[in-house]
Amino acid sequence: MALFAKIKDQAVQIGDEVDLTTLYVDAGKEKKQKFSGIVIAIKNRGENKTFTVRKISNEGIGIERIFPINWPYLEEVKVKKHNKVRRAKLYYMREKIGKKALET
Repeated sequence: MALFAKIKDQAVQIGDEVDLTTLYVDAGKEKKQKFSGIVIAIKNRGENKTFTVRKISNEGIGIERIFPINWPYLEEVKVKKHNKVRRAKLYYMREKIGKKALET
């Protein structure tokens, strides 16, 4: 169980609000895609370490993405806000709806 990880020289903890920039190829062009949300889990060790980021869409639907720490298409990680949490995994956030889902 990991409570923090170093991703692209940026220390990330459980409960942090992060902005992620990923690269993808569309019609032969390299494009950037942004994803921002709250880190709800960090799993495994070493090369296989992954972290899960959850955000709430405009329609109020929760979206989760799992990113490997050493993923070459993960270009940039910015921590917007550090939140103090008392759990190693924030899976309870899945049941929260609306504004309560944004509070940690």
